[in-house]
Amino acid sequence: MYKRFKKQRDSVVSAGGEPKGSNSGLEHVPAFEPQRYLRLLTFNIQVGINTSSYRHYVTRSWQHFLPHRNRFQNLDRIASLLSNYDVVALQECDGGSLRSGYINQVQYLAEAAGIPYWHQQLNRNLGPIAQHSNGLLSRFRPLDVKEYKLPGLIPGRGAIVARYGTEEDPLVLVLMHLSLSKTAQHRQLGFVSELISKYRHVILMGDMNNHAEELLTRTPLKENNLVPLPDTAHSFPSWRPEKALDHILVSPSLQIRNAEVVSYPMSDHLPIAMDVALPDGYLEKF
Repeated sequence: MYKRFKKQRDSVVSAGGEPKGSNSGLEHVPAFEPQRYLRLLTFNIQVGINTSSYRHYVTRSWQHFLPHRNRFQNLDRIASLLSNYDVVALQECDGGSLRSGYINQVQYLAEAAGIPYWHQQLNRNLGPIAQHSNGLLSRFRPLDVKEYKLPGLIPGRGAIVARYGTEEDPLVLVLMHLSLSKTAQHRQLGFVSELISKYRHVILMGDMNNHAEELLTRTPLKENNLVPLPDTAHSFPSWRPEKALDHILVSPSLQIRNAEVVSYPMSDHLPIAMDVALPDGYLEKF
C-alpha cells in the first residue's frame, strides 16, 4: 500500500508541500440509511507512532519530525481496527509532510479500512515539517461537514461538525481535540456548547484532555445534559491507562448499546468505542 501512495504523491501534495484536498468527495458515499444503531470510535493515533513506555517520548521523539519504516505498518494495523466502525474520529493525524512520507494519513486510513468518506481538518500548518490534523471517516453520506477553529491562547485546535439525517432534526457529530489548559478548554467547550445548543441528537467525540466529570460539571457542557462513559474508562497512557482523556458524549435521546475502551495499544492513547441506538421514531423520517 505504501508504494501505491508513494506513486500518488504528486497528486496529493502540491509543489509547496501542502495537501491539495481535504476530503474524499461524496459522489460514491452511500446515503445515510441508519440501522438500529451506529458503531462509533474515537482514536488519537499520535501520527502513527507506537508508544508503549514513557521513555519512548524521548527515544522515539524524532518520529514526530522524520519518517520511519514502521509507520505504515502501524497505520495498517490501525486501519484494521477502524474497518469495524461506521463513524471514526481521529486526532493527531498528519495531512502530508516529511514525517508521514508526504501521505495524508486520514485518506490513507480511510482507504485501507474501506471507509468511503474522509475529511481532514488541518489545524496547525508547519509546511513540509508537519501538517497537524483531525480526521473524520464515515460510511454514510453526511448532510454537510463544517470545520471550526477552536479558541485558545495558542492556535491549532479545531473541531469538525458533521450532520446526518434530515435538515429538520439531524443527528449531529462534533469531532474535536481540546487544549491541555483548563482555561482554554472552558473557552473551547463554550464555543462547542453554542454550536450544539439547538440540536436534540448530538454526539461529541475526541481527545478532550480531561475527565468526563470535570467536563460535564465545570465547563459550559453542563448545560447540554450529555451522557458520558464511566469516568473509569481510562485511555491514557495506553500501556498503563490511568486517565480518562478520550470521550464519546451523547444526548439522552441516543441509547448507549455498548461502550468500551478498546485494548489496542498502537498509540499513546487507547481508542474509545460506543454503539448508539437512534431514538424511537427517528427511522420513520426516512
